[in-house]
Amino acid sequence: MEIEKTEKDLVIDVSEEEVRIALTENHRLAELNRESSKGRSFSVGDVYLGKVKKILPSLNAAFVDIGDTKEAFIHYLDLGLYFTAFATFVRESNPNRRLGDLFSKIELGPVLGKEGRIEDYLKPGQMVMGQIVKEPISTKGSRLTAEISLAGRNIVLLPFAEKVSVSQKISSKEEKKRLETLVRSILPKNYGAIIRTAAEGKTAASLVAEVHSLIAKWENSWSRLARCKGTELLFSECSKTTAVVRDLLNDTFSNIYINDEKICDEVRSYIAMISPGQEKIVKFYNGKEPVFDHFEISRQIKSSFGKIIPMKQGAYLVIETTEALNVIDVNSGIRVKGSDQEVNSFEVNKIAAEEIARQLRLRDMGGIVIVDFIDMDNSEHRNELFKYMQELMANDRAKHNVLPLTKFGLMQITRQRIRPVTQINTTEKCPFCHGTGKIASTIVADEEIERALSDIIDSKGVKKLTVTLNPVMGAYLTRGWNSFIRKWQKKYKCRIKVNESTDFSFLQCEFRNEKGELL
Repeated sequence: MEIEKTEKDLVIDVSEEEVRIALTENHRLAELNRESSKGRSFSVGDVYLGKVKKILPSLNAAFVDIGDTKEAFIHYLDLGLYFTAFATFVRESNPNRRLGDLFSKIELGPVLGKEGRIEDYLKPGQMVMGQIVKEPISTKGSRLTAEISLAGRNIVLLPFAEKVSVSQKISSKEEKKRLETLVRSILPKNYGAIIRTAAEGKTAASLVAEVHSLIAKWENSWSRLARCKGTELLFSECSKTTAVVRDLLNDTFSNIYINDEKICDEVRSYIAMISPGQEKIVKFYNGKEPVFDHFEISRQIKSSFGKIIPMKQGAYLVIETTEALNVIDVNSGIRVKGSDQEVNSFEVNKIAAEEIARQLRLRDMGGIVIVDFIDMDNSEHRNELFKYMQELMANDRAKHNVLPLTKFGLMQITRQRIRPVTQINTTEKCPFCHGTGKIASTIVADEEIERALSDIIDSKGVKKLTVTLNPVMGAYLTRGWNSFIRKWQKKYKCRIKVNESTDFSFLQCEFRNEKGELL
């Protein structure tokens, strides 16, 4: 079953509090990223100088203070192959040394064995350089690695390494050999690299420029490291905006809309560097309405982040997120199409599979995901649904694994979990019951409206006003010759016009003056 070719747009909404980045595929919201503009955030790729707080021999791991309220966690296997070189560099760095000479003279030494013990390499109070690979989630702190890497569009730079590896997705042996030979020739001593798939076919000049920029970024952090006496952020991988552009940008991108000129220029310059000629797709949005409203992203956010997700023809999903796993239940709802229950169930399950693949990316759901599809007796349908889900998940950048359906109709999916699940509250507190679930008795409804009317007339001296009500309440107040409205007009010496609106709840009312201004 073929997946239709997707047209991708990136919409970036910049405000004082945060930057919101929405990826749409065929104008449907596929991913939503947020980057806070205020306060300190701990993001994947950030490199910190931290202090070892506690060694856990039983777990072969340690807790490291990086300035967060929750201490970060590092396992022995996360120390990397050449941890001793990083440890030496951190220990011997100071403002009085030429750090370039120090870096190049450090011997990489033997690689760390898989069976080693962390207490042989880390001690409480020791300063250690660590990079975040998993953000704080729930009660757990960040997960660290001491094997630092700097990701670019085409190259991942590896300080204190000697290997140069090439992406397995590059099939041509000649191209692999060309890229490896080229990158090896430009890397200084004590640097390694991973050549990404995007580097295929790139010119030597563009790869040389990227390697030099990554090296400059790494070396610019040395001065901060040398003068550091406590925990500190050494450098961020890059802003989330440019990180999303770097990882997602390809020939299928149609437009990138940004409502901030500074960020627009930054992204345009970045694209010009990593993909010359494609910067023309970056467009500054200066419309009157908010950019997310203009592209109908706000509406999609509200409809996509609730517990119940509606789908085509009355079917819907129920999504529950817990500490241990995520559970998704598929329901056919009111959908009845044809008399064959098996075919109907298969069609609903395919529609659900498309929405589930989208929801996993949109909410960035990680860990274990259990999907309860509608039961199907036909084994061919079960196998076809399994293959279809694999195809749908192929575009997911996070590492994942999809297992076939069990005999109970359950599908198990594991997905890389590096940050908390995105949760957006799409509900609002009821303005009438204020969240209590109870409203005033209808018997005294007229008394409450009269009290509000009296307050307005006494305080603002209004003599002509319009009251907007639910049609049922409007009929109740205007019925009969001596209605409530006639009584109030005589009592308060005013003129009251009644306007009925079906948008109003049963006990809701609104007063406006002759000019239409809300009272």
